[in-house]
Amino acid sequence: MRILHTADWHFGRSLEGRSRLEEQAAFVDELAVLVKDEEIDLVLLAGDVYDSVNPPAAAEQLFYEAVARLADGGKRTIAVIAGNHDHPERVSASAPLAARSGIRLVGMPTDQPLVIDVARTGEQAVIAALPYPSESRLRELLSEATDEELLRTAYSERVGKLMTQLGGAFRHDTVNLAMSHIYVLGGLETDSERPIQIGGAYTVDPSALRIGAQYVALGHLHRPQRVAGDETMRYSGSPLAYSFSEAGQAKSVTVFDAAPGIAVEPREILLSSGRPLVRWTAKGGLAEVYGWLEEGRDARAWIDLDVWMTEAMTLQHIQQLRKQHEGLVHIRPVYPESSEALSAGERSREQLPAEELFRRFFAKQTGGGEPDERTVQLFLELIAEEDDDASAGSEGMPEADGSMAVGGDRA
Repeated sequence: MRILHTADWHFGRSLEGRSRLEEQAAFVDELAVLVKDEEIDLVLLAGDVYDSVNPPAAAEQLFYEAVARLADGGKRTIAVIAGNHDHPERVSASAPLAARSGIRLVGMPTDQPLVIDVARTGEQAVIAALPYPSESRLRELLSEATDEELLRTAYSERVGKLMTQLGGAFRHDTVNLAMSHIYVLGGLETDSERPIQIGGAYTVDPSALRIGAQYVALGHLHRPQRVAGDETMRYSGSPLAYSFSEAGQAKSVTVFDAAPGIAVEPREILLSSGRPLVRWTAKGGLAEVYGWLEEGRDARAWIDLDVWMTEAMTLQHIQQLRKQHEGLVHIRPVYPESSEALSAGERSREQLPAEELFRRFFAKQTGGGEPDERTVQLFLELIAEEDDDASAGSEGMPEADGSMAVGGDRA
């Protein structure tokens, strides 16, 4: 049988308020063509179907349309588990109805594996499928100890026990697979995942997943990667780049052929439907940016822009840039002379007057704007009140050096 591994669709996610639904729909179109061209028998979706436990209706509609297209009336099976972003009951709500179309939805951890018959090859797949095992679902195992290593060991052992139990159904005459949505020790993260580990407390050791499966399909990390150098234990990664920490990453799905008792050889198939995320650094100022825009640089991309400025960036500048490229997400003016002065230590932050610090902060927050005098005056009055309160509270209290604070001055 031929199997495709994907994960972390995050339907409903936006980028700084910009909808990604159109790109997500394009991914579904691309995937539908791919499973047909590659003659896929089984699709593994390893969690994070949605971006939140209460996804918008359009995201739910897109998901159900997607799995229906992929299943193609039961010609192939789609196995889906819930991730940490998903509401487990929401994922599995339509499981009885979906199963009739070859769509297997698993929301909550269970001690029963998925058993799937593949008519085309006459083979059977057994999947040790473990949806995201949250802390609350494992709470009874975790002791009151606060030692991070002990907590991690307890969690990892618990996950290993559940996986071993599920893997007990593996047979020599079946294709044996494992699938979960967890953070495995050593995985490379990006900024777009919502952490499911606290420090290192809720990570899983790779050994917990070595239960005799021919392939372990993982979800949660958005960068495609092997685990511990094992070609058959993988994160497929997300189909789209969801933060600028993923700029330049190639997105893909993993495909492999599997037969009972035979080692699998996974291969990545690159995706092209998502808009790339790129970073621009324009040390030549706005003129350089306008030149890039005129030549059509990164026309389809979402862009994070740093532009060197010698004068304040105005709202008109920002509007003009966005008019020429709607994909400009962040536009940050950089003032080299200020950066150089600070890096050289010519004048520390503490040495600047409060008024000047406020003006700089205001300019940074507004993209180069200048506060009016009334706003500055209100700010100065507020910090004066804070100083008075602090002085009153500290009067007569000893300082660290043994002197006394009186009215804000040392005596």
